[in-house]
Amino acid sequence: MKKVEAIIRIEMLEAVKEKLFENEITGITMTHVLGCGKQKGHKTMYRGTVVDVNLLPKIKLEIVTTDEKVQETVDIIQQYAKTNNIGDGKIFVYTIDDVIRIRTGENGESAV
Repeated sequence: MKKVEAIIRIEMLEAVKEKLFENEITGITMTHVLGCGKQKGHKTMYRGTVVDVNLLPKIKLEIVTTDEKVQETVDIIQQYAKTNNIGDGKIFVYTIDDVIRIRTGENGESAV
């Protein structure tokens, strides 16, 4: 099993989520996060003063899936979160040793 973690633009969430659900990729955790990378933020006015905003709002998606669905998951996120601009985000893939469903005690892929 693998965990796919993606940091994407907030405005791309609905398109990514819809396509994941269409392809029966469920079990998604979404978190509002702040971050910066090459995009480095922007300047804004706050109460008449210029302020550097270097932590930008993003969405973090976390999806644990079977090895067979990993590439499909990554491809969907990459295709539907892409704007071709700096700040589109990143995708990370981790190996998962085990998953346990609390309600039933199932573990492994059946718990996903």
